[in-house]
Amino acid sequence: MPDTTRHNRALWITQGLVAALFLFAGGVKLATPPAALAKMTPFAPLFIQFIGVCEIAGALGLILPGVFRVRTGLTPLAALGLAIIMLGAVVTTVVTMSAAAAIFPAVVGAALVIIARSRRPAASPSRDGIPFPASLRVSGGR
Repeated sequence: MPDTTRHNRALWITQGLVAALFLFAGGVKLATPPAALAKMTPFAPLFIQFIGVCEIAGALGLILPGVFRVRTGLTPLAALGLAIIMLGAVVTTVVTMSAAAAIFPAVVGAALVIIARSRRPAASPSRDGIPFPASLRVSGGR
């Protein structure tokens, strides 16, 4: 089996696991009553629910573009958005708990950065013929 096939399979497995993690985490944040959220975290319940919505949207963004082969350039953006959430989780965990407890969100964040880099689009000009800077180019991303 060629390396690219193995790499693609490993990425899909990682994306699926990370997406499942964020669907669960986001769902819990939305299903938990605000009063209970207020007891569990130093943040406002509305903010935690907002993070839950972002986690669900990010999880869908990791999977759906590739499955339907539509706007696949959104997958690395979803991964980067979730990586930013995980950076916040690492900082919050270090401040409120310990550095050891921040290892899991750090590992998930690293996996998201790998997904974003691996699924980043190939360099190509825009549809209207005006080239974008290399950092902003969006295409298939496979």
